[in-house]
Amino acid sequence: MITAVVGANWGDEGKGKITDVLAQESDYIVRFQGGSNAGHTIKNEFGKFGLHLMPSGIFNKEAVSVLGNGVAVNAKKFIEELASIEEAGVPHGKIIISDRAQLVMSYHMAFDAYEEERLAGHSFGSTKAGIAPCFSDKYAKIGFQVADLYADKEVLMARIENVCTIKNVLFENLYHKPQIKPEDIYEELMEYAEILRPYVAHTSQVLNDALREGKKILLEGQLGALKDTDHGIYPMVTSSSTLAGFGSTGAGLPPYAIERIVTVVKAYSSAVGAGAFVSELFGDEADELRRRGGDGGEFGVTTGRPRRVGWFDAVATRYGCMMQGATEVAVTVVDVLGYLDELKICVGYEIDGEVTKDFPNTPLLEKAKPVYETLPGWKTDIRGIKNYDDLPSECKAYIERIEKEIGVRVSMVSNGPAREELIIR
Repeated sequence: MITAVVGANWGDEGKGKITDVLAQESDYIVRFQGGSNAGHTIKNEFGKFGLHLMPSGIFNKEAVSVLGNGVAVNAKKFIEELASIEEAGVPHGKIIISDRAQLVMSYHMAFDAYEEERLAGHSFGSTKAGIAPCFSDKYAKIGFQVADLYADKEVLMARIENVCTIKNVLFENLYHKPQIKPEDIYEELMEYAEILRPYVAHTSQVLNDALREGKKILLEGQLGALKDTDHGIYPMVTSSSTLAGFGSTGAGLPPYAIERIVTVVKAYSSAVGAGAFVSELFGDEADELRRRGGDGGEFGVTTGRPRRVGWFDAVATRYGCMMQGATEVAVTVVDVLGYLDELKICVGYEIDGEVTKDFPNTPLLEKAKPVYETLPGWKTDIRGIKNYDDLPSECKAYIERIEKEIGVRVSMVSNGPAREELIIR
């Protein structure tokens, strides 16, 4: 059986914790898209960790952690992250990396930074991790797969020289930066070859064999539905598909085998980076929520940037759940809202004088104004509560209103950052 843990919104929904919980009963945990451009925060008996490339299932020493073919692999970031986990004394399980995964090169990160610099005030708010240039090269068929690290030098050099010819036109004429040299790129690839050699595998075969053997496979998504390349708030999106449906492609597994899709939803809204955000809060109200939010405040795991925050957006979340094909929902950081006298839920968008409950395309979204419904707060700390029925009535009413608006059953309620602070409903 395959379970997918994915996000309904802009990312930062708390997927890391939910993945960590479900990973304890899984045999394989698979990252199937994205790269080191976003992170998942995990808090458990070993400490607090910000994972960027490593699957969140790394904390189950009995499980196999997999970087699938849909991932953009930064070899240096991978080995640095693994070292930090091992230095913390975490007894992790086996790790394998797809031989078909794309490699993030130094020039990808350079391009990312130079392009953000060139765009200045009109930039995409990139993390500068090189993900967009890496995936651009993948589809332009000039990228390098992990398997290419072990190809004959003559074959590899021919491809490197072609890449340098193309890239240097941009480096020199668009960005006015130093050119790259084929010999340097070859040396970079050989360094990656040594770093990754112990972990490379035909992961699709491994996972399909495991599926036939009845093993439990957990797919871990990065970011959320609203950052999906096709169905998100384009162009302010990521450069890969964030949807559970892409899990079959990004991991090399049959789509019919993904039976459970746990879609993670934050009890309020947050986002890092640019793009339309209808229910966004500003000023002191936003600062207070940002300061109290998450575990240590609402700041990006990868970038450290302050997250934009807002009221729960039922319109966006219903759409995100639809695009993910959610079979159930986990609502996170509910405990954060205990300081508020009242809460608002965005239940509709007003666009050109008309109210809609459907999530629109980007040009219309930019014009949308929130339509709010107000609910009473519970004004108490709910951390430590283990049973749903023991929650304050106002808290349950808030969760059940969310459930009604999005049309998907809420199966889990997270009331704290630690693994055990989770109410199964």
